[in-house]
Amino acid sequence: MATLSVLNSREKITTVRLTRNSKFFKTIIKAIQDKKGEHILSLDLRKIPEAVADFFIICQATSSTQVKAISDFVEEQVRENCGEKPYRHEGYKTSHWVLIDYISVVVHVMHPDTRKFYKLEDMWSDAQVTGYDL
Repeated sequence: MATLSVLNSREKITTVRLTRNSKFFKTIIKAIQDKKGEHILSLDLRKIPEAVADFFIICQATSSTQVKAISDFVEEQVRENCGEKPYRHEGYKTSHWVLIDYISVVVHVMHPDTRKFYKLEDMWSDAQVTGYDL
């Protein structure tokens, strides 16, 4: 339960209103697409008071190697193109679900089975969903 209180107590750090058209957001989506992430969705959480971020970006990968490759490439591209490092990241050890937290945007890179089990899209069903598959 301590983890949830930490998430709820942190402040969203944004100086400019983040949108799907921002360079930061587009950099993340493009990095996922470049590494062949599948079933890419963004959930707009800005109108949900309980949300800990403005957006979730969710995708899946077919192997642990690809989960790690996508996650590493997202971090690399955001650092190079936007000058941002994640607040934290988790899940690299098993690479079934890697979470990259940029405060306003949280990126979830998951195995298909893990994604089916946790059903983040269903948990945040009030969010506006946008797909990015090519």
